[in-house]
This record gives sequence, C-alpha cells and structure tokens, in this order.
Amino acid sequence: MADNILDFMLSKKNNKSFDGYGRVTRVNKDIDPDEIFLDSSNLPNFDNSQFEGRIVKPISGTGIAFLAVFFFLAFAVFAVKIWNIQIVKGAEYSTRSENNRLHHTTVFSARGVIYDRNGKELVWNTYGDDKEFALRKYIDLAGFSHILGFVKYPAKDSSGFYYNEDYVGKEGVEKFYNDTLTGENGMKIVETNALGKIQSGDIIRQPKSGANITLSIDSSVQSKLYESISGLAKKSGFSGGAGVIINVENGEILALSNYPEYSSQVLSDGSDNRLIKDYLNDDNKPFLNRVVDGLYTPGSIVKPFVALGALTENIIKPYDLIFSGGSISVPNVYNPSKPSVFTEIRAHGYVDVRKALAESSNVYFYEIGGGFEKQPGLGISNIEKYMRLFGFGSDFPTGFFSGKEGIVPNPEWKRETFKNDSQWRIGDTYNTSIGQYGFQVTPIQVARAISAVANGGRLINPSIILNQSNIDSKMISIRSDDFKVVREGMRGAVLYGTAVGLNIPQIEVAAKTGTAELGTSKKFVNSWAIGFFPYKNPRYAFAVLMERGPSVNLVGGLFVMRELLDWMSVRASQYLE
Repeated sequence: MADNILDFMLSKKNNKSFDGYGRVTRVNKDIDPDEIFLDSSNLPNFDNSQFEGRIVKPISGTGIAFLAVFFFLAFAVFAVKIWNIQIVKGAEYSTRSENNRLHHTTVFSARGVIYDRNGKELVWNTYGDDKEFALRKYIDLAGFSHILGFVKYPAKDSSGFYYNEDYVGKEGVEKFYNDTLTGENGMKIVETNALGKIQSGDIIRQPKSGANITLSIDSSVQSKLYESISGLAKKSGFSGGAGVIINVENGEILALSNYPEYSSQVLSDGSDNRLIKDYLNDDNKPFLNRVVDGLYTPGSIVKPFVALGALTENIIKPYDLIFSGGSISVPNVYNPSKPSVFTEIRAHGYVDVRKALAESSNVYFYEIGGGFEKQPGLGISNIEKYMRLFGFGSDFPTGFFSGKEGIVPNPEWKRETFKNDSQWRIGDTYNTSIGQYGFQVTPIQVARAISAVANGGRLINPSIILNQSNIDSKMISIRSDDFKVVREGMRGAVLYGTAVGLNIPQIEVAAKTGTAELGTSKKFVNSWAIGFFPYKNPRYAFAVLMERGPSVNLVGGLFVMRELLDWMSVRASQYLE
C-alpha cells in the first residue's frame, strides 16, 4: 500500500497517471495532497486526530430535506410579498413612489399683532400642532368687532395643495391694514420617501413676520362705551347704537362702538355656521358699521353749524334777539286760508344765539335758516355751503373711515327724489335748518365736525393709529370769536339747557342734543348727544347715537355719555384732565 502511494505521488510530481496495474494512462495537472483525502469513503478508517478534521462527512438525507423545506417556505413568503406589493397594493405604492422626490412647501409667516394704545393685545397669533399656519385670536371683550374685523385663512384644495397661501383681512383693521399686517412667506425643500414620510427638509427662504400695529383705542374705554350703548338699547328698545370719542387736536380715535355687532373670532374660525346664519338674518344688521356707513337723520345737532353760518354771513349778531313763541306761520300757496305752521315743544321767549343753542329753539333756527318777516335767513344754498364745510354730505377722501357720504337736502336733490313734487319751498328750508327733512349724516362725520368746533376750525381726518405722523386736516374760514360764541351756547346747554344730564362735578362738558323724528307717524326717533371736554381746554369730542327708539323714551344718547363720563372719572381720569 505504501509503495502504491509513493508511486502515485511521484507520478503527480512528473505529471503522470497510472492505472491499477502500474501503467501510465495520461498526464494530469498537479494535485494538492489534500485532495487525496477528500473522499473519506475511500479509507477504511477515519482518523480525526490525524487529519485534524479536514475530511468532510457527507450530508445526511435529513439535512437535505430540512434545507429543501426552508427554501420552499422562504420562496412562498417572498411570493406572497410580491403578490401583495404588485397586485394588491400596487396602485397605492405606485402613487407613493411618485412622491418619493424633492418638492417645495410654504413656510407661513406670522401675521402682525394688534395692540391698543396701552400695549394691551387685541389680536394675536396662536399655534396648534395640527396647523401649518398660525390662527388669529381676538380679545374676549365685546365692542371690538367693527374695529378689528376678521381674516380668511390660507386654504387647501382637495389634493392638499394650497390655492391660497395668504391671510386675507376682511373688514376693520385686519382689512384696511392687511398689507402692513401680512408678512412674507418663506420656502422649504422637503424630501419624502415612497411611503410619503418626510426624510429631511431645509428652509431655503426664511419667512418675514408682518408688522405690528398699535391703535389709538383705549380698550377699557372702548369696552365701557359699548357696554353703555348696548345696555340702553336692550333696556329701552333702540334697534342699535353707535359712539365715537375723538382727539380734537390730532384726530386719534379713543373709542368707537357699534351695536349690535358680530364676533370676530366666530367669523375668522368659521366654525359656528348657525351663529353666522343668525347674523345674516338679523334685522338689526350686526354687520353694519354704523359709525361710517350708517345714515341717520341728525335733528338738532346741526344747529351749531347753522349758527356758525349765520354768524359768519352776518345774518345775526351774537346778542341779537329773536322771539320764540312756540311756532311761526307762513302763507300756504295752495290754500291761503290755512297757513303752514311750524311748531316746537315750548315757547322760549326772546333768545339770542347762545340761549337758542342751549335750549334748542326750533323757531330761532327756522328764522335764521329760512328767514321770517324782517329777519333774513341764510337760505338753502348757504345752509348747504356751511354743512359741507364741516364735512357733511361728502365722504372722507381716503382712509379707514371712508364710508357713506350722507345727504344735505337742496332743490336739486328734491327734484331727483320727489318727481311729483319737485318745487323747493320755504318749509323745506325750515326743516333742513333743524336737521330734518332728507338730512342724512354718519356718526363719524358728526364727531369730526364737532371736533372742529372745539378746536377752533381745524377739520381733521380721524385716525385709528396711535401717533400717526401725517395728520390730514384743513382750516375752516370762520372767525374764532364766532366759534367761541357757539361753544358758549353748547356749555349753556349743559348748565341750564337740554344737556343738563352732563352737568357733573368731575369735568366741564359742552354739548348739544338732538332728537330726530322718523317717518310720518313719528313713533320712532334717533337720539343724539354731541359735544366736547374739558370745556375750557378741549381734548376730546364725542358723538353718540341711539338708533330708532320709541318716541316716548326719556333717555338716549345723553344717558350713554353720562354713564361713560362717570365711569371715566374713576377708571380713566387721565382723559378728563
């Protein structure tokens, strides 16, 4: 055996092969000695120690069967997965794969915050986990909706893409100062995988926040003014009300209220559809901004301006007396036997312009407006002229308070309005002189006009922004002495006339009341109170309207101002000094 092995190894060295009889059969490649022992079945005895475990045993049948089952199961699982991916969820994964890419998304900017004059937040931003942009939060106090307005948020379509990426201001400061409050959105690149999950994101353009705005409004005074107006309306049957307090030197609005109103929060959120529907169906029109868009018959509050016109045109002198016997009569061209009679509540006797303003004598203003016997009158042309000088019958050029123009009656207006009775008569002039007939004004017009009386003839466009640098105003060409006479008459109204309800120890007030009769039945009235304070050094003017209340009411705009001034004397005395 040893000799055979030796011959084999020698033949390997010499590249020879032998058959079983020792004959050379063919020449082969070199064979590693280890190859000799690969097949253990050629050896009768297998010595593990000697061959150091290098000889491999054959795989058993059981092992082969196990491997076969393992690979079969693996293949089955793989086949099921393929079926699920390709067939069952093929469309879903195909869609996801389309999103396995880089795309741009909007990084929403923060909208500017709105403050009152004392730094109190009126509108701010809130951030939730489920929103990509901030939501607006409005102060939880009544009386601010028509000042602040509301917003429309960015919106997505059904595919999840933003078709509107901006906040849109709707009404109030949110609308008028939308460009200021709106920032500049940023941009972000987002990488998503086939499952739509964000893998990474980088901001390539930072968002820029909108600018903050500080209003001239004092939120506490604003809230109290609304509380007084709404409380009286509910108690005494007025359909609505409005109030304005304005700085006579710079036109800044200290308070501005409308009743009824809506909720800025509800309109921005858009969640309470039932309440929004109630707003729309409310006959008292909560969406109407009465201060700038409400047109109202003014009544006697026009008398200070008629008086200024008569003094300027030398129709009267400050101490000229006119007898007020309770009525005047003028000929009736259609029935001479029945003269036209123009009356008032009571006779005042002989009155000058100061007492006529204080006691609100209609007869006095009939005569200086339209003339009577030997007393010349302004005439309708001059009445209209002076009304327009003080801003009645015209809109503000531009600005936050731009609204309805109103009406100052004149012959042209009558021809257009009354086709069947277009002739202008003396009675029309009389009624216009006391703020009746077709006269229509807005509360902001009245507040602006009376502030010009208080400051000596400077007609200022009102502002809702604190410390606004560009104040738009114009001077009215009326003598300062004539303004002084009218202011004295308005102070008399508080001391002994129609506005004694404002005769309070805390502050000297000058005022004029007005009760405008509505309709032919005269069952309803508008109740006005206008004026300024402090009397000797005016800082603020006011105009309060209580809309369409029963004519039997003994309270109105004067009551609101009295309640407000009493409150301010304790809680906001800095404005009364």
